[in-house]
Formats: sequence, structure tokens, C-alpha cells
Amino acid sequence: MLTIAVFLACTATVSLGLWQLSRAAQKNAISDSIAQREAGMLISNSTLIESSDPAVLQYKPAALTGEWLADRTVFLDNRQMHDRVGFYVITPLRMSSGKVILVYRGWVARNFLDRTALPGLPLRTGVVTVQGRIAPAPGKLYEPGTPLPTTIRQNLDIALFSAETSLPILPLVLMQSGDDGDGLLREWPVINTGVEKHYGYAAQWFAIAALIAGLYCWFQLLQPYLRRIKESATHDQ
Repeated sequence: MLTIAVFLACTATVSLGLWQLSRAAQKNAISDSIAQREAGMLISNSTLIESSDPAVLQYKPAALTGEWLADRTVFLDNRQMHDRVGFYVITPLRMSSGKVILVYRGWVARNFLDRTALPGLPLRTGVVTVQGRIAPAPGKLYEPGTPLPTTIRQNLDIALFSAETSLPILPLVLMQSGDDGDGLLREWPVINTGVEKHYGYAAQWFAIAALIAGLYCWFQLLQPYLRRIKESATHDQ
């Protein structure tokens, strides 16, 4: 019974380790796909609008032309950059087709003496071209209660914001890059698929399997063998 139990335990732990390695391989494939998309050609307005599945455009570089809707700018609170707390500045960009995309323009520090004081950020008027990377909307922070439609917010839900503003907003965002002369930082977090943790979990499961097998061999095979040798030597004396 003990041998069967050890065999099942080793089989289970090795299987879990192999499953973690397969998850790591999947994450590596995702990372490779993102890298290939980021190295692709710039997406234009027409490509973005005409795409039947906007999700396939995620992480691709883009140069979009349109007009800023400055009065719809939103400041996302409690966002960090360089270990400092501040705002993500989001402004809608309306393209010639009428469709709107939210542009994460960058990060700016908060006024800690008056948290409601917003920085004056220069914004070009007329038709502009904005470069960046197409991305899904960033994750949300915990927010108790019902969010209010104010300029400073904890989170921004695209669908709700579209309904609030009556704007036809696309379900993707543009993470702006480059220097636009507005004083905003645009050192966006590097996309991390978390492949390292799967290698770590796999190593743990394989170590457990090795430990179980090692203990079994020591107590069930080596110790009895060494005991017999010792007893045989004692009898020969």
C-alpha cells in the first residue's frame, strides 16, 4: 500500500509540474505574439475602424489622427510612476469617422496640498496625430461605493463613460508614446505575462516529487539494506 501511495503521489506532483511548464510555454507564446505585434507596422484610423475584431489590434503601434475632446478629460487617481502617486490623464480623441478612442496621454504628479487641484496641461487644438500603442483598458483599482462622474476618478469603465458622454467610444485605448511637450510622463509598465511564477511552481512540484521518492528509497530500501549489512557483519564476528 505504501508503494502505491508513493507512486500516486509522485505521479500527481510530476503531473502538476509538467502542467506548470505547459502554462509557461503558453505564456511564452503570448509574449512572443505581443512582441511581434509591437514590431508591426503602424495602425491608421482606417485600419482601426474597419477591423471586424478590434482585439486582434491589441499591442500594435498606431498613429491616429483626430481632434482632442479636451472638455472630456478624466484624471485617474492613485496611479503610480517611478514610485510616486499621481494621475493618469485620459482624453478622448475623435477621429474623422466620428468614432472616439480614449487616449492615455501620460502620468502627472498630484498636488498633495490640494488633491482637487489639477495641473494645467497644454493640449494642441485642431487636427492632431497621436502615436502610441493600442491596448485593452488598464485594470481597475478597488473602489468602494458608487463611482461619481467627476473629472477626478478612481476608475474609468469605457462602456459606462460612452453612455455618460453619448460618445461612440471604441472598446480599446491608445497608450500615447513620445514627447508631446506637455510635461506628462509616458513610461508605461512593461507587459508581464508572469511566466517566471510558473517555472517556480514547476520547480516546487518536481522538488516535492523528488523528496517523496527520496524518502521512500531511504526508509524502504537503503535503510533495510544497510541494516542487513550491519547485522551480517555482526554475525561474522
